[in-house]
Amino acid sequence: MLTARKRTTRTVAVIAAALAGALVMAGCGGGGDEAGDGKSLRLWHYEAPNSAMGIAWKQAIEEFKKSHPGVTVKVEEKGFEQIQKTASMVLNSGDAPDLMEYNKGNATTGLLSKQGLLTDLTPEVTKRGWDKPLSPGVRTTSRYDAQGVMGSGNWYGIPNYAEYTMVFYNKTLFDKHHIEVPATFAEFTAALEAFKDKGVTPLASAGAEYPAHQYVYQLALSKAERSWVDAYERYKGKPDFHDPAWTYGATTFADWVKKGYIAKSSSGAKAEDAGAAFIAGKYPMFFSGSWWFGRFKSEMKDQWGTFRFPGSELTLGSGGNLWVVPKGAKNKELAYDFIDITMKKGIQNTLGNNGGVPVAADPSAITDPKSKSLIQDFTAYSEGDGLAFYPDWPVPGFYDTLVSETQKLITGSAKPDDYLDALKKAYDAGAPKG
Repeated sequence: MLTARKRTTRTVAVIAAALAGALVMAGCGGGGDEAGDGKSLRLWHYEAPNSAMGIAWKQAIEEFKKSHPGVTVKVEEKGFEQIQKTASMVLNSGDAPDLMEYNKGNATTGLLSKQGLLTDLTPEVTKRGWDKPLSPGVRTTSRYDAQGVMGSGNWYGIPNYAEYTMVFYNKTLFDKHHIEVPATFAEFTAALEAFKDKGVTPLASAGAEYPAHQYVYQLALSKAERSWVDAYERYKGKPDFHDPAWTYGATTFADWVKKGYIAKSSSGAKAEDAGAAFIAGKYPMFFSGSWWFGRFKSEMKDQWGTFRFPGSELTLGSGGNLWVVPKGAKNKELAYDFIDITMKKGIQNTLGNNGGVPVAADPSAITDPKSKSLIQDFTAYSEGDGLAFYPDWPVPGFYDTLVSETQKLITGSAKPDDYLDALKKAYDAGAPKG
């Protein structure tokens, strides 16, 4: 597995340029991280500086500097792919950071916890009350059992934000073509057809990364229940890849491509291509996640909004990526203190007002109307147990399988049944036995 939402090339490129300025080192001095003397904090994360997390964590670093005079904060310039692909190797070496952002799920944080590479945070969770603001659905991806399966066991990561998927829509294009914003699935498909009739491909997508396979999963979720998700994601039962939900997801997605709702040319597109095209006003709708929200807010010239995927009580989503403390971290207490700061109301409110989904904000402090709507929709999903995680989480390497097989579905080189057979084969090969 790579990730439910790979950071785009653009994001990785701006991190190196921005972290040096936006997330500067605090204090002065050096070498403390090697000595483990409490004089420096080595922090890795990969959020864009104009994202809600980038903005909020910059503020958190400033607060950390004030409460820890003389401590150097070293924010190292790492790309998401770099951390994702080298985490096990780095954490097995003597060069582990004190704190790092890492992707949640069985095949990532779960795998590292199973390998003994992460610090058990349970005592700190109890001591500092980090669990109190987290809903059960958000907590799921923070705890892992001895086999690295999420949902129970010790705490190995702490999310200070959450994320979920939705339909972003271009209000300007809807108005231009006199199409109503849909509230039901029937209205949604009618809008797809109406745009197509006017010569406009309605849905931005990308087959070479996400979100193409996430469209498939969302369509399947619209016919699924929580027990279906738990069987697939948490091994609480055996998933049937030819059941009505999976069959509906694959066949409907393939049908949408045939009808021109999703372009066949999107098979080779990356997430950045799809997001940039939506920003440029080339597509009226884009099904993707809240991690795009801050960027759309800062870059999109057309009027835009969001709505929940119609006709489904479940959607892709979870707690956000996790703060994890490597087992070999030299300054763990400083790491715990920084996590604590990111969970405080001030930082959480900043997250919420900049397009993030906070886990512990003061609702009255969220003043931006779009952000209020974003958080309200998340709260509805969270309280309704509607967060269904991501399709690539269950087994290592499954992201690559989903991408390559969904590309075949887009090009027509694989039929829905062939597609589902391929998913079953890869899933069964990687899922725990017994």
